[in-house]
Amino acid sequence: MKAKFTDRLMTAVIYFMSALIVIILAALLIYIFGAGITHISWHFLTSAAKSFEAGGGIGTQLFNSLYLLILSMLISLPLALGIAIYLSEYAKNQRLSALISSAVEVLSSLPSIVVGLFGFLICVVHFHLSFSILSGALT
Repeated sequence: MKAKFTDRLMTAVIYFMSALIVIILAALLIYIFGAGITHISWHFLTSAAKSFEAGGGIGTQLFNSLYLLILSMLISLPLALGIAIYLSEYAKNQRLSALISSAVEVLSSLPSIVVGLFGFLICVVHFHLSFSILSGALT
C-alpha cells in the first residue's frame, strides 16, 4: 500500500513539474511574440541588414535560408528515397542493410552543429568548394 501511494505521489509531482515547465515556456514565447510582432513589417522582411545601424532587415538571410533549404532538399530527397527503396526491396545482404540502418540511426542522433562542422571539413577544407551555399547544401 505504501509503495502504491509513493508511486502515485511521485507521478503527480512529475506531472506538476512538467506542467510548470510548459507554462513557463509558453509564457516566454507569448511575451517574445507580443513584444516582437509590432516590429515586423514588409520592409524588415525584405530589406538587407545594415552594419552598425538600426533599421536593417533580414531579407538576405531569409532568402539564403530558403535557397539553402530548397537546394538541400533537391540533393537529399532523391538520394534518400533511392537508398530507402533499395534497402527495403532489393538488398539481399541483411548484414549490410542492418549496418546502414544502424548508421542512419546514429547519424540522426548527432547534434546538427557536429554534422555541420564535419560537413565544413569535408566540403570546404578537403574538397575546396569554398564557403558557399552549395557546400552547405551538400552538408
